[in-house]
Amino acid sequence: MTRAAYILNGARTPFAKIGTDLKAVSATDLGRAAAVEAMARARVEPGEIDQAIFGNIATPPDAANIGRVIALRAGIPKERPAHSVARNCASGIESIVQAARLIQTGEADVVLAGGVENMTLIPFIYRERAKAALAEIGMARTTGARLAAFRKMPWGELLNPVIGLKLGLTDPVCGLNMGETAELLAKEGGITREMQDAFALRSHQRAHAARERLAEEIVAVPLPPAFDKVATIDNGVREGQTMEALAKLKPFFDRVYGSVTAGNSSQITDGGAAVVVASEEFVAKRKLPVLGRIAGWGFAGLEPERMGLGPSRSTPVALKHAGVPFGKIGLLELNEAFAAQVLANLQAWEKDPALGAVDPEILNVNGGAIALGHPVGASATRLVLTLLMEMRRRKVSHGVATLCIGGGQGASIVLEGAA
Repeated sequence: MTRAAYILNGARTPFAKIGTDLKAVSATDLGRAAAVEAMARARVEPGEIDQAIFGNIATPPDAANIGRVIALRAGIPKERPAHSVARNCASGIESIVQAARLIQTGEADVVLAGGVENMTLIPFIYRERAKAALAEIGMARTTGARLAAFRKMPWGELLNPVIGLKLGLTDPVCGLNMGETAELLAKEGGITREMQDAFALRSHQRAHAARERLAEEIVAVPLPPAFDKVATIDNGVREGQTMEALAKLKPFFDRVYGSVTAGNSSQITDGGAAVVVASEEFVAKRKLPVLGRIAGWGFAGLEPERMGLGPSRSTPVALKHAGVPFGKIGLLELNEAFAAQVLANLQAWEKDPALGAVDPEILNVNGGAIALGHPVGASATRLVLTLLMEMRRRKVSHGVATLCIGGGQGASIVLEGAA
């Protein structure tokens, strides 16, 4: 018999715009902060964790298998295994799904799962000629040989490295960057600039109105080097955002005919999130409160150039797996990679008999990534945590969290609220 998997509780760091509050906090430390707080809120000791799984995309050079590093630094015993997962934007759901599978099969009773990303610290990459020159300098055994190698240095290349972040946001198969895929969906769906800006404004307005609710998810993060200040809020939310201000921004990805701007796209962000997933037996034995049950999940693939439509493909799969009709869904968290991408999914949803039109009043009720930010490895865990906490407030029985995935996939998870 398959065992039920419950999410006990969780926590996340503030989400901070690239180059701001969390710029010097490593991805490992972001993960540790979220992990320690998640365990405390779940009333679970580190020694009770059977395994740990963390999603991450831009693996820090000093933290190979970052899930293991986070687990050890969070106090989980060295005998307990830990690993990392990478499903691009859905990495933070992949970790939760893998945790649920471990529990369902009886391999674990308690799993720490989450995701983390410091996008500020994604490295620059030397170009080939510069790398070759630096290698020659490093291998030279005499001063003369070093000087000779030094003279070969292509200074133009050395001072113009490849931006790792930009490279990572470009699809290697279709050749489009993520913003260009959003432009394609906007053009194909007749989604205007005004429609996108209106949705972006709604995201900021809802996130600002939800400040106190969102604060319940957040653990404060001390800031290096002096550690005399702490980050406590999502700093990308614009209280005074207006349609007029959004209209002044120029298209970023297609500067001639485009409609996708920095203002109607998700923010590049640093942050981490974690939840504790446990078996029904462990919950009963410890008499622990839970946020909800993992009812089902689904993943689906599609053309990389239309990756933004992933949620419309994966959600029917997840609902079928959970045995829950869409009409029973009381809250929906659909990641706001781009306003155009969300609106394109709503169009697809309405045309799909397995889904149907989405009530705006259940969609991203606390705002989304356009206002809060999108630290790629962490966002999906944040969606799950935000959704479960709002389901508890509203006493909603079922909710869905879903994301598009760079590379042409969608991920969805169905959650059942605590009785």
